[in-house]
Amino acid sequence: MYEYISGKLAEVTPTYAVVEAGGVGYFIHISLKTYSDIEHNAEARLYVHFIVREDQQTLFGFSTKIERELFRRLISVSGVGGNTARMILSTYTARELQNIIATENAVLLKNVKGLGLKTAQKIIVELSGKMLELGVDVMDSMMSAPAANSAAYDEALAALQMLGFQKAASEKVLKGLFKDNPLIAVEEAVRAALKHL
Repeated sequence: MYEYISGKLAEVTPTYAVVEAGGVGYFIHISLKTYSDIEHNAEARLYVHFIVREDQQTLFGFSTKIERELFRRLISVSGVGGNTARMILSTYTARELQNIIATENAVLLKNVKGLGLKTAQKIIVELSGKMLELGVDVMDSMMSAPAANSAAYDEALAALQMLGFQKAASEKVLKGLFKDNPLIAVEEAVRAALKHL
């Protein structure tokens, strides 16, 4: 029904944004990736998916069409609702999600809050072919890690998460470190990140 909503960003939190368009404030549920893309903007364009149920109408918004397409593929799986799909997209980047599905790593996927092993397995079975249709190049464009040293970035992020730090906070610090020094070593990145977290 709606393709996107564009307007003044009246309010933004890690889970929702209020976009004012034509004098109407739209309450839109967002993922952490979308939040990090728009949090400092005065205006935003969110590609939306509108879900209508008997008892509620919900708008989910995404900073890119690709993220919205991933969301739509996730909710096409029986047992995966809008909030679960959003949680998956907040927990893993598009590249991580593609790798999880390609390697059939249901145990890693069930780490998403509210997702059980059976549903994780169902997502992998139903989306294994569909994820490849999106294309690697498109998926790469959504990667949050700098491409030059993405293996070191991923390793440093995993290390910080094992140490108990929040993924979103760790990503923010690491992005800055890798932007300043794309060839930074894993250990050096982790030590530097610990000073900022």
